[in-house]
Amino acid sequence: MKKILLVLVILVVFVGVMVMAVGGYTGKKYNEFVTLSEKVDSQWAQVQNVYQRRADLVPNLVATVSGAANFEKSTLIAVTEARASVASVKVDAKDLTDHPEKLAQFEQAQNKLSSALSRLLVTVERYPDLKANSNFLELQSQLEGTENRISVERGRFNEVAQAYNVAVKEFPAMFIARFGGFNPKPYFQAKPESQEAPKVNFNFDQAPAK
Repeated sequence: MKKILLVLVILVVFVGVMVMAVGGYTGKKYNEFVTLSEKVDSQWAQVQNVYQRRADLVPNLVATVSGAANFEKSTLIAVTEARASVASVKVDAKDLTDHPEKLAQFEQAQNKLSSALSRLLVTVERYPDLKANSNFLELQSQLEGTENRISVERGRFNEVAQAYNVAVKEFPAMFIARFGGFNPKPYFQAKPESQEAPKVNFNFDQAPAK
């Protein structure tokens, strides 16, 4: 009888220790997922900030460039429409896991604006008189800095998203992640037409195109 009681006590203690160990591991992993998820959300906010800064520069850029004589209206219209498209695509941090396809829509709209801006800035090279426009030169500098910042923040977003995704897919932590609702987050995709920021350095010494 004593042996049976001893075995039962040992089993109870063993089960108790295992429950505490599993509970501790679960709690630790859950908190880790929360921390990593918050880092992704915080970095997403940074990405949105730099893209918004670029969008805020567009109206002044368009207004300044449109002052040049005979500037191509189709180019200005394309930039204006692309900016409107960007403003219509809203993606919050929760969408990154619940609606990952929205990031692709967001990126598509931003790439459209990038292309439109690239075309505008190339067209500007035909108008050397803008070299004397201090407002344009300031906007040019700000846009260049913003494009570089966008590239940096996109890269950082992918880094923190990767760290999060690895954590929620590891075994056996993946079961805790699924139970806690921690789903993988999407990445920014590198595309041939968007790997480089639009070129905003101009050679005003060239003669206007005829």
